Amino acid sequence: MLTLDLTGGASWDDILIIMISAAILGAVLSLTFMFTHRKKVYEKSFVATLILLPVVISIIILLVNNNLDTALGTAFSLAGVFALVRFRTAMADSRDITYILSTVAIALAAAMGALGYAMLITAMISLIFIILYFLKIDAEKTKYSKLQIVIAENLNYTEAFNDIFEKYLDHFELQRVKTIDFGSLFELTYIVKLNKDLDQKLFIDDLRARNSNLNITLVHDYAALMTNTPNN
Repeated sequence: MLTLDLTGGASWDDILIIMISAAILGAVLSLTFMFTHRKKVYEKSFVATLILLPVVISIIILLVNNNLDTALGTAFSLAGVFALVRFRTAMADSRDITYILSTVAIALAAAMGALGYAMLITAMISLIFIILYFLKIDAEKTKYSKLQIVIAENLNYTEAFNDIFEKYLDHFELQRVKTIDFGSLFELTYIVKLNKDLDQKLFIDDLRARNSNLNITLVHDYAALMTNTPNN
């Protein structure tokens, strides 16, 4: 395996090699991200983050290791890094967290001089992401949607739409009931699985006829299913 001898501390040449290697491997990971998200909308800045983050983390680890015992320095570095990456927890796609954690693994291996391990980590993670992309293991999630219906307070919401749901949906589950407009209205939030041949216009029209033409929102974005949705 390609390794650097850092037992006596990292030289300027070692630091330069580590930073360049981390940036290159981060770029490989970002290319994998762009390939697996080419049919989706994603933050362009996240691509740059995947390139820069391994470099920044490897620098942090190198700086701490040069001032503390190697094992102790690495432990403190990782604790700080994992605290910092919490800023990415609110993501549209939960798999993006894996990309962030992968950059941490790459940076750690590079900062310890184990460049071969860093390359292996990048190759394996990229390969797994590409395989998952082609297998479309998560394709099922796109069939689920979040449905929000506003109704008057005098309408019994427990079974008010069951007949309509059974006609148009494969599955439905009431997730939340919220009072709005000073308690004069209820906002119902459902997680629903649409029929394959669903006519959404007819579905919405039937719901509007039942809820007196109040607001109805149907969201297909999977991230929206997790937003403000309580745990079961």
